[in-house]
Amino acid sequence: MRAILSVCIIFLILACQSQKQVVTSNTNNVTTTDLDKPKLVVGIVVDQMRYEYLTRFENKYGNGGFKRLINNGFNCKNNHFNYVPTYTGPGHASVFTGATPKTHGVIANNWYDKYSDSFVYCAGDTTVQSVGTLDKAGQMSPHRMKTTTFADENRLFTQMKGKTIGISIKDRGAILPAGHSANAAYWFHGKDEGQFISSTYYFDQLPQWVKTYNATNPAEKYLKDWNTLYDISTYTESGSDLNDFEGGFYGKETATFPYDLKTLSASNRGYDILKSTPYGNSLVTEFSIAALKGELLGQDNYTDVLTVSYSSTDYVGHNFGVNSKEIEDTYIRLDLEIEQLLYALDKQVGSGNYTVFLTADHGAVNVPAYLKSVKIPAGYFNGKDFKAYLDTLEVEGHKLSNWIKNISNQQIFLDHDKIASLNLDLTLVQNRIVNHIINYPGVDKAYTATTMATTQFNNGIEVLLQNGFNQKRSGDVLFVLDPAVIQYSHTGSTHGSPLNYDTHVPLLFYGNGILNGSTNDYTTIPDIAPTISALLGITFPNGATGKPLSYLLVD
Repeated sequence: MRAILSVCIIFLILACQSQKQVVTSNTNNVTTTDLDKPKLVVGIVVDQMRYEYLTRFENKYGNGGFKRLINNGFNCKNNHFNYVPTYTGPGHASVFTGATPKTHGVIANNWYDKYSDSFVYCAGDTTVQSVGTLDKAGQMSPHRMKTTTFADENRLFTQMKGKTIGISIKDRGAILPAGHSANAAYWFHGKDEGQFISSTYYFDQLPQWVKTYNATNPAEKYLKDWNTLYDISTYTESGSDLNDFEGGFYGKETATFPYDLKTLSASNRGYDILKSTPYGNSLVTEFSIAALKGELLGQDNYTDVLTVSYSSTDYVGHNFGVNSKEIEDTYIRLDLEIEQLLYALDKQVGSGNYTVFLTADHGAVNVPAYLKSVKIPAGYFNGKDFKAYLDTLEVEGHKLSNWIKNISNQQIFLDHDKIASLNLDLTLVQNRIVNHIINYPGVDKAYTATTMATTQFNNGIEVLLQNGFNQKRSGDVLFVLDPAVIQYSHTGSTHGSPLNYDTHVPLLFYGNGILNGSTNDYTTIPDIAPTISALLGITFPNGATGKPLSYLLVD
């Protein structure tokens, strides 16, 4: 009996010790996890970056920029947008909300609002005022984005102690990533000012560090010659410098190097010319480093978030095209900007104390005129001719032209009140339009809003259309153009389609909590925000539809 009692006592002692060890271990794990969280998350979005820019210009990159992120981080090589349209506003919103336009509501950069019968801008807000300028360029906020970003959730999780700062050349590139609860968003105002500005959505006056930065007249030093960083003859990864497929600047007859930006600025909206050069990216890097210091980002135990959007790549791509010497030089120089930013993070926050991801808001098509010159199917779509074709359609003896309120972003908006007044079925009218336009040259697919709202697609372009369809904001008929057919000028590149050239973009993770490796598995843009949320141990953004990429996170 004593032997049995002794065994029971020993068992109880061991059990208590074991339980105590488990509790201690759990406590230590929680504490360690908190301490191991990155002090700063930096989300970098490169505007209009095709995935191939990582590989095509690889030999021109140094070891401290893109290659540092790839070689020491995790490379998702098959990363895509899973919706259309692939534009800047929806792209930035989707990266940071983990959702698609179907949920976050940013269906384009500008879109026709059915309720006000007017166009609205994704970041426009007349209820707020400019800060840092008297121009209306500061009347912006994130109020049209319906869901939270991971930065918003981090602010809530830390009881608003973790800061969020958004920075870009473009207002929407700064505002949408930072979310609704950001401490600040800053964007570049060119013209005759050349400074970073904000809005009363965030505060009534610029912080002193921003005033100090702007007082140095930062843009002036970049009004200089833009020539290739290296000998242009070594730029073998792009087409000839003189060709018929590029736009160029007013005041210069050819789109060829070098560009005298000081002289050309007079004919190209002053400091705005810098947006279409690599020096716009230089301004963003400079200002981001100033923000690191001015806001003391990553200097306490509450994770901060810095969003950095490099927009000049988009301006250069639109102007000169994806196969230009100008785009190659811009990315060679951007590689150095990334290196400079990473070095500043090492110095200010400490190597191993921050996490970075880099992606893009969309890709871009090769200039269709160039593609046609090398016998690849491509072309241009004329919106006026398309509207005239639509006007020839009659439904039940009534002309369709009386019912079309707007055609934009490859969507057709109808006047529902007029259709109802004629006792016509809206779905019938939508279907008649689809059947009418599907045979129009350049149109590849067309679907009604009724189909988008009532049919669940599981594959193909139809899924991307559905993910981009917002029942309250989108049009009555959606259509997709043929591959490499665009509604744009005959020079320069654009984007917006569900094709690979627009959807396939980089996705790199690096730093605290990130494993080293790569994958060719299919990943999507909405996976980014849940992955960062999982890394931080915070709630996912409230509309997120993506999934955490757990295989790249340290367990």
